[in-house]
Amino acid sequence: MTINGSAISSENMWSQSVDRSSNELSISGISATTLARDFGTPAFILDEADFRTRALAWNDSLQENFGDNAGTVYYAAKAFICTEVARWITDLGIGIDVCTSGELAVALAGGINPAKIEVHGNNKSVSEIERAVEVGVGTIVMDSMHEIERVAAAASKFGKVQRVYLRLTPGIQAHTHESISTAHEDVKFGFSIASGAAWTAIEAVRKLSSLELRGFHSHIGSQIFGVESFELAAQRLIGLLAKYRDAFGSELPELDLGGGYAIAYLPGEVTVAPADVIPALAKTVEAACVAANLAVPKISIEPGRAIVGPAMFTLYEVGTTKDVTLETGEIRKYISIDGGMSDNARPALYDAEYFAVLANRNSTSTNSNSRLVGKHCETGDIVISEIELPADIAPTDLIAVPATGAYGRSMASNYNHVPKPPVIAVKDGKARVIVRRETEADLLNLDI
Repeated sequence: MTINGSAISSENMWSQSVDRSSNELSISGISATTLARDFGTPAFILDEADFRTRALAWNDSLQENFGDNAGTVYYAAKAFICTEVARWITDLGIGIDVCTSGELAVALAGGINPAKIEVHGNNKSVSEIERAVEVGVGTIVMDSMHEIERVAAAASKFGKVQRVYLRLTPGIQAHTHESISTAHEDVKFGFSIASGAAWTAIEAVRKLSSLELRGFHSHIGSQIFGVESFELAAQRLIGLLAKYRDAFGSELPELDLGGGYAIAYLPGEVTVAPADVIPALAKTVEAACVAANLAVPKISIEPGRAIVGPAMFTLYEVGTTKDVTLETGEIRKYISIDGGMSDNARPALYDAEYFAVLANRNSTSTNSNSRLVGKHCETGDIVISEIELPADIAPTDLIAVPATGAYGRSMASNYNHVPKPPVIAVKDGKARVIVRRETEADLLNLDI
């Protein structure tokens, strides 16, 4: 199908139930106009069935390719989490990784079994660690020597032996934005394999009876296309597993290879599917373990963005438009929407690129060079720097921006004291609020 002349693939930028066969964009049979009327704009629109389908696809692929050695699919809470989504995760039987006490609280409130929770973070506070140990989280991923001491102390305090991973940096320069590349040497995360810091951490953990080292964790970055970087990371971690076996006479049973699988944000881009990466990882892990004479460990993954990213879009209303004459003499149409950098910080943070469509009607107008901008008092409040959109777009028109499920609502701010948008879940032709719209009263309630 097409929207304003641009092809839409349900497997790529949009969720599976997005359709434009009638006069306007709809999701699960509900029109953009109806959504805007019933819930207001801006609003995050989340396709529940699509979320579930994508999560199960990753889980099924892990089970099929690793069999008895399949670990856990951990959904990344940082991409987007609320108590309702946590309930979906519970229903699906997968796990979740959290990195703050707030994310842990939401996971628990949504009924997720603590044993299915993995705790991340490069600077976990003592209170966060103690809370995680107390409720019985399955695994804590330790990121520094200080955390090794803190987790051991917390486990002793509660009379437990805490299962832990060490987060390792395998020295891989993933081909992504520097701010979301996390496995080369000069980053805040993890213990370096190359420098020997990883081995020092291993020896430290082994001296502490309140910790049980189950394996290693690596996350090489986000929004990564291709499988080569993941394969190389797996090989280097398995090499360290072999060194551990040779030194201590036993094998660590688990390995978490993280996530970072890319999704499509623009026409022509590809959303990485489980079949694109999991079979290749399985072959790499098996071959490396055979070469090292190791048993294949249980393999876990963390495909957060790949699950929720395409399952959500943001719906805006146009407030104003204006034509600006550039130095070249070209005319650029500025289209101002009722959201912006407070609900989508990624263009400003990472130079992230997005796509947009006129959502409430078909247009027979020619396209014009346009810039989609927000309402904030900031020149850099740009959602899309350059895009071809119908020249007749005008106030009260609706604009839909796909693939905003990951890091849209979760990074949202109250810049300019703008209340955060709601999240509307859609399924089987029905829409409901799962995160309500903030109000000015919410903003004032924090003031003393």
